[in-house]
Amino acid sequence: MDYSVVFVTAPDEEEAARIARIVVEERLAACVNIVKGIRSVYRWKGKVEDEHEVLLVVKTGRHLFDALEKRVKELHSYSVPEVISIPITEGSAEYLEWLAHELRD
Repeated sequence: MDYSVVFVTAPDEEEAARIARIVVEERLAACVNIVKGIRSVYRWKGKVEDEHEVLLVVKTGRHLFDALEKRVKELHSYSVPEVISIPITEGSAEYLEWLAHELRD
């Protein structure tokens, strides 16, 4: 099985925790880390924005990306949420075995 880390930003810890709990409960992710205190500078609708956000670091199977992306979009307050997948090319065998056990087939 192939795995990935998916980055999702959220406006606050409450929304991040709600999304994290749901995607783990639904087995779209085995684990989600919530990182507070990030600052995002980005262009949106022709204006440079500078906002505090929360980062979700989602560990999942690559075969679940489409379902995870769909579910995040359903749950998220942003009209265009960040949902970016990076493949895991190496990892400890025990961790990857655990990851496989916790995800949907």
